Amino acid sequence: MGNFLELVMTKTTVMTVSKNEISPNTWARIGGLSYLIIIVAGAAGELLIRNKIIVSNDPASTAQNLLNNALLWRIGIAGDLIMHVCDLFLSIAYFQLFRVVNRPLARLSLFFGLMQTAVLIANKLNLVMPLLYLEHADKLHSFSLSQLQEMAFLSIQAHDYGFGIGLIFFGFACLIDAYLIIQSGLLPKFLGWFIGLAGICYLINSFTLLLAPSYSPQVFPVVMPIIFLSELSVCLWLLIKGVKMEKTG
Repeated sequence: MGNFLELVMTKTTVMTVSKNEISPNTWARIGGLSYLIIIVAGAAGELLIRNKIIVSNDPASTAQNLLNNALLWRIGIAGDLIMHVCDLFLSIAYFQLFRVVNRPLARLSLFFGLMQTAVLIANKLNLVMPLLYLEHADKLHSFSLSQLQEMAFLSIQAHDYGFGIGLIFFGFACLIDAYLIIQSGLLPKFLGWFIGLAGICYLINSFTLLLAPSYSPQVFPVVMPIIFLSELSVCLWLLIKGVKMEKTG
C-alpha cells in the first residue's frame, strides 16, 4: 500500500511539473521578442541618439551637444540598460531551448551571454561620466573647461572599446548557438549558419578595434549589415514561426 501511494504521489508530482513547465514555443517567443527589443533599442541608442550628439574628433562640439541634449543622452543610457535586461531573457530562452541538444554547450553559451551582459552594463558608466564631468564643471576646479571636454570625449571613446570587449563574449556565444541550432532541428539550419556568421563578424570587428583601430572604420560598415540581417532573421523566425514542436518531445 505504501509503495502504491508513493507511486501515485510521484506521478502526480511529475504531472504537476509538466503542466507548469513553459513550452518550447513560449521560450521561442520570449527569445524572439527579447531579440527584437535588443535590435530596436541598440539601433535607436546608437543611430538616433549618440550619432546625433557625438561629433567626430571634436570634444568641444560634442560636449556642447551633450549638455544641450542631456535628457536625450540619459534616455539612450536607459534604453541600453533595457536592452541588456533583454540580453538575459534571450540567453535564458536559448538555454531552455537547446539544453536538450547539448547541455554543457548550452550552459557555456549562457555563461558567455552573462559575461557579455555584465561587461556591457558596467561599461555604461563610461556614458554616465561625461555628464558628471560637464554638468559639475563648476566643482572641478583643478580642470579647465577644455580639459573636462576632452575627458568627457575620452570616456565616450572608452565606451566604444568596452562595447567591443563585451561583444567578444557574445561572438563566442553566437558560434556555440550556431552549432546548437544546426544540431537541434528546432530551427532551419540556415539560421544556424547566419548566427555563426554574425558571431565571426562580431569577433572580427572587436579584435580589429582592439588590435588595429585605424582599420576599424573600414571594417565596421562591412560587418554590420551582415550582423543585422543575420540576427533579424533569427529574431523574426523565433517570434513568428517558433520552433518545430516534434523535435522537442
